[in-house]
Amino acid sequence: MLRQHDTLGLNLINKTDSFSILSVKNKIVQAYDSLNKRIYNYTDNEADTLQIGNDALGKSRAGNIILFKSGAREAVIYYDEKDRITVLVAAYDEQGKKDLQHLTYILWLILIAGILTAFASGYFFSKILLRPVKKIADEVNSITAHNLAHRLKSGNANDEWNYLSETLNDLLNRLQESFEIQRRFISVASHELSTPLTSISSQLEVSLQRERLTEEYRKVIGSVYQDVRHLSKLTQTLLEFATVSGNAGGLELNLIRIDEVLMRLPSEMTKMDKSYTVKLAFDHLPEDEAGLLVFGNAELLFTAIKNIVSNACKYSPDRLAKIKLSVTQLIIAISVEDEGKGIPENELQNIFQPFYRAEDSRSTIGFGVGLPLVNRIIKLHKGQIKISSIVGKGTTFYIQLPVAGNT
Repeated sequence: MLRQHDTLGLNLINKTDSFSILSVKNKIVQAYDSLNKRIYNYTDNEADTLQIGNDALGKSRAGNIILFKSGAREAVIYYDEKDRITVLVAAYDEQGKKDLQHLTYILWLILIAGILTAFASGYFFSKILLRPVKKIADEVNSITAHNLAHRLKSGNANDEWNYLSETLNDLLNRLQESFEIQRRFISVASHELSTPLTSISSQLEVSLQRERLTEEYRKVIGSVYQDVRHLSKLTQTLLEFATVSGNAGGLELNLIRIDEVLMRLPSEMTKMDKSYTVKLAFDHLPEDEAGLLVFGNAELLFTAIKNIVSNACKYSPDRLAKIKLSVTQLIIAISVEDEGKGIPENELQNIFQPFYRAEDSRSTIGFGVGLPLVNRIIKLHKGQIKISSIVGKGTTFYIQLPVAGNT
């Protein structure tokens, strides 16, 4: 329209600009030619003016659209290359402001509603997710030292709650085993300790009731001495069991030749009882002595194997224990065989329990700590122990230890 202002006239252009008074207010429209001369000016209010510098006009001619604010009004300067006219437009967009304010209110409402919805849904879902934890906690609270047999119910789902239940059940199994060992220890130890103490006390009390001959005193002292030795042996056994009940961290570990440990057994058994005999058989031994090395504690390993061998000699009619050693690239295998009366199958699973004694062996002197002690020592050396027994024919213990280079 400015291009044809000679034909249309500036008054018509002013009337056209005035039609937008309902949509925007306080509008100013100014047009400048290439010499920065104002060729057109329109204002809603006649007294209203907006000054623009030549620098801003020059920047717009460089192809930049300039946006700025003048008071409450928003303004824009742009350049029309075809007609070489620079136009300035400024106005207050009241409806736009209202729309933005309305949009702001909507966004705030959406934000608050979203937070409340997230909080409510989070609370709802957390209650559902934590319900198994509350159930597990309630079941755990119902378990006491007198009710350790109770176990948590675990489903078939492979999730964290099932894993937690199984872990707690494993912990309860270990606790129950510890409590049973403790109860058995108190029962057996109190009986084993009270019997010789009662015998010593009664013998000394009887001997002090009147004057006796020297020979009678010697008999009493000899009997008391046997009871004291029994007490000493029981105490030593309990100390050995306590030593290996933890981990290998406090033990002195070295490289040990297993054949040297086994070769000490014949003389050791003879010291214990002259009727005891040990037969050694070494098969498939490696040419390199490194294949015979075990990483561990020599005295503990000797104690473990000695306990098995002494039991084999004790329960064999001929007092003979057969020991066989064989070595592979990874494993050192030791078997101890006897021809005793054997162990019933229903008792095999309990023989490694502390203070447990089979029915047939209760008439034989012992404390029920030897085989549990052996089991703990072998496990400390990262080995395995198994047993095979036939009633009336004999028992064989199998020990497997890793070669030192493979531990």
